Amino acid sequence: MFDGRFIYLIFICFQFIHYANVRLVFNFTSSLLCGRIPGLTPQQRQLCTESPDAFIALGEGHQLGAQECQYQFRGHRWNCSQVWKSDVFGHVMFVGSREAAFTYGIASAGATHAITAACARGNISLCGCDVRHKPTTRRSSYEDFEEGVSVGEEQQPWKWGGCSADIEFGMKFARKFLDAREIEGDARSLMNLHNNRVGRRLIKNLLKTDCKCHGVSGSCVMKTCWKSLPAFRVVGDVLMKKYLKAKIVQAVKGKNGLKLIVSKKNRAVKANNYPKRMDLIYLQASPNYCERNLLVGVQGTQGRICNRTLRGLQSCDLLCCGRGYNTHQIRRTNQCRCEFKWCCQVQCDVCEENYEEFSCK
Repeated sequence: MFDGRFIYLIFICFQFIHYANVRLVFNFTSSLLCGRIPGLTPQQRQLCTESPDAFIALGEGHQLGAQECQYQFRGHRWNCSQVWKSDVFGHVMFVGSREAAFTYGIASAGATHAITAACARGNISLCGCDVRHKPTTRRSSYEDFEEGVSVGEEQQPWKWGGCSADIEFGMKFARKFLDAREIEGDARSLMNLHNNRVGRRLIKNLLKTDCKCHGVSGSCVMKTCWKSLPAFRVVGDVLMKKYLKAKIVQAVKGKNGLKLIVSKKNRAVKANNYPKRMDLIYLQASPNYCERNLLVGVQGTQGRICNRTLRGLQSCDLLCCGRGYNTHQIRRTNQCRCEFKWCCQVQCDVCEENYEEFSCK
């Protein structure tokens, strides 16, 4: 089984070939490398071969999603550490749980964000800046802006300028690639497709408008504005709130196949009770993350570093699941009492620090 590190090495190879700017070799080698990546569907492999520069951005998006997932769940029993090391383009979690919903959402958001950013940098030949936001478009004030956001009393004229994020291309490529695997038409595939859409749409909904003033001596006679991507930490924070409010669904047969309906405890299921467009959804309760169970992809919490004095997230009480914790005496050295000596050196003493560290039994 190839792991995520192998995939990442292939992305690095793509980047090296890309910057070498040898087109014939690039086309041949991209076909060769795309053929070596495990777990791709024929459609994904074709996209990889046709758009290797966009595929590089997918690799960056994968890293972006992995890092943000691990940050958001850093103090939870499930900490999102192992799921990204498996087949990165397959079903990354066996159980259709809340955590799976978040994982698919953040992966889709990461892909969309990275591809759109690569377009703006000129790293993808098929896209660039958003042509819908051209400098010829003018407004008398922000009151006409599509989000309806006003900048206050001042009503300086403004125009589109700069390089607006081509979010439509980012969403389209991420959809074509990530959704290509969900072909079974079963409940799990429908769940994954829905959460993929949530991740893509979230990037679009969180686009921000940046402006630059033009005028003499700091005046703002005219403003040039453009659409830009949000910081990905903002995306992760919003998606985490959606994770906490995720809706459990169940599959029912409709005229055109299966459909997912929001399931409410002790209530009859209504045929038209569809989940909202921006809700994360899941099919099954989360497994027990305390004990190791590789059959469902759970690593358990044994050996996790915890905080003895905290309550709640990251605490030993939560992470160790009542098993208790081990205490480790740690000694480390570091530089201290540094002084600048003329000229031009910094001299430091070496200090020892002793502290305790706690890990779950």
